[in-house]
Amino acid sequence: MVQPIEQLDDAALASKAKRGDRAAFAAIYARHYGLSFGYFRARVLDNHLAEDLAQEVFLRVFDAIGRFDTDLRLQSWLMGICRNVLREHVRKQMRRREVGWTELCLELEDMFNPGDDESMFDDILHLVPVCMSKLSEPSANSIRWHYMGGMKVQKIADKLDRTLGAVKVLMVRARQALKRCIKTHLEGGSSK
Repeated sequence: MVQPIEQLDDAALASKAKRGDRAAFAAIYARHYGLSFGYFRARVLDNHLAEDLAQEVFLRVFDAIGRFDTDLRLQSWLMGICRNVLREHVRKQMRRREVGWTELCLELEDMFNPGDDESMFDDILHLVPVCMSKLSEPSANSIRWHYMGGMKVQKIADKLDRTLGAVKVLMVRARQALKRCIKTHLEGGSSK
């Protein structure tokens, strides 16, 4: 008896899709679209943009499935494509509110390198406001204004009545403090 395509594991679906089986590709899409969309929805502020980026991922998957190494996990490969699509999107955009937030998310993600464990990013994202509340007011404001408000560093310096160099140092230290705080929470401790 032939197993229905929806019941095949990812490796079998990928093998079939590599051979041009469109039903297998459709099953890959149906199975993994939600993960791809969720990845983008957690990192951009616009639902429609998240949908567009998720669609872009599957266009690339369709074009590249013939080169997919079936020894790899399909989900890991897809998440790598998601990361590349997001990075390309960030590079193409002018500095806007959601791009600044996305850059901070990518920086935190790169630091902790969650790999296949998408839930780890959810843990990190949850901790950002907690750790932001532990920063000094100027540090928190500079991060918020720059990454969420898209404000240029010089304007932040003017607003805080500090030199450009002082604000750059303030922001570097604030990002380091955020990373330490998040890492401490992830390791089960509590941040000071």
